[in-house]
Amino acid sequence: MSIRIEARNLTKRYGETRAVDDLTFTVEPGSVTGFLGPNGAGKTTTMRMILGLDAPTSGSVTVGGRRYADLPSPMRVVGALLDARAVHPGRTAYDHLLCLAQTNNLPSRRIDEVLATVGLTEVARRRAGRFSLGMSQRLGIAAALLGDPPVLMFDEPVNGLDPEGIRWIRQLIRGFAAEGRTVLVSSHLMSEMALTADRLVVIGAGRLIADRWLDDVIGPDDVRGVRVRAADPDAVAALLTTSGGLVTPEPDGSLLVTGLDGARIGALTARHALPLSELIPQRPSLEEAFMELTRDSVQFAARDGGDR
Repeated sequence: MSIRIEARNLTKRYGETRAVDDLTFTVEPGSVTGFLGPNGAGKTTTMRMILGLDAPTSGSVTVGGRRYADLPSPMRVVGALLDARAVHPGRTAYDHLLCLAQTNNLPSRRIDEVLATVGLTEVARRRAGRFSLGMSQRLGIAAALLGDPPVLMFDEPVNGLDPEGIRWIRQLIRGFAAEGRTVLVSSHLMSEMALTADRLVVIGAGRLIADRWLDDVIGPDDVRGVRVRAADPDAVAALLTTSGGLVTPEPDGSLLVTGLDGARIGALTARHALPLSELIPQRPSLEEAFMELTRDSVQFAARDGGDR
């Protein structure tokens, strides 16, 4: 079942403050949509409106053409993790999921299934108040999966996870999208989003800044030039400069070359018997692209050089 999340002219005001301002975007099935923005951009408010936890001041947001509140069995349609600590601390992991299953008319067999999926089978009878943040994240993901929904939403899902856990959640999320599910993920970790997301919705000060495929946001491979490392960097620099390249020595001894692509550099240095140990196109990072997109929308910015 293919279901879209559709926000149309979505606006949320708190007094004179517009937390979300005329926001329009669509989250499509079959890919991971990264939801990005600086602190205070309105990401969590938007996700809360998708889930019916906050009411829009104007505009609309629907899941499969319906408001979340109008879904007959919401957990069978949307699974969400917004706050991993929103669990009664005296309740065990199993009992927390049992309560959700019983109040949402879900089969109890799903409890053991989702606990196994997130790796919490061995601690199913431990009280949630004794869980680490990483374990709480896994329990929150288990709750999101309980209804086996076609739509999944995760707000900062890698918080508190170790490297193995981060890799696991990345593979899990991408696996959901490969199954045709609709996946929306909010995160401040640009390096992780670059590995996880297919498409990006970027907002700032509540407004849409970009709604593009990841590759379109980051840009082509040759934007930043080519990094070259050579046994004789001076001779290579001279050769590439006379061939029309702009060569900038880097502090680590490598050369950053613009104006020539990797194939041309390789051919020139091979012809002149100048061996290279490194020849890597320098692609802009998602972090750099994000900072450029949102530089006019940062609400809390620190000055360089400390307090003055």
